[in-house]
Amino acid sequence: MKTAKDLLLGYLGNINNADEAIKLFADDATLELPYLNSLGLPWQWHGRDVLYKFLQNLPKTFPDFKFQDIKIHIDTPDQVFGEYSIQCTVASTGRPYHQTYMGRLVAENGQIKLLREALDLAQVAKSMFPNGIADLQGK
Repeated sequence: MKTAKDLLLGYLGNINNADEAIKLFADDATLELPYLNSLGLPWQWHGRDVLYKFLQNLPKTFPDFKFQDIKIHIDTPDQVFGEYSIQCTVASTGRPYHQTYMGRLVAENGQIKLLREALDLAQVAKSMFPNGIADLQGK
């Protein structure tokens, strides 16, 4: 049975392969990036079908998305916490996207039950919004 660390590393290593990554998730799993809510962006995906669509869309949004510099800080059989970085380009703007994520994964029965990640919202705005940080005014 896979540990939480095994699952996180498997997810990070297969981020551009939705067919492989989705196998790691429980049928009722949830992926959350809660702080995206403050930018008016979707922040929660629940259930295998919804997660699969999210994972399929990542390479279209970020063509060269690949996690690197993975550091595991807390590792138990059913929970893991780590940091991991990305350096890629946003397809819609052509701007660089340099980000460090912090993620907590909860495993249940050898599958991902919950993955909650935090990220730098200023970088999201600079890279993804048409006018960069200027688009944050009024949010």
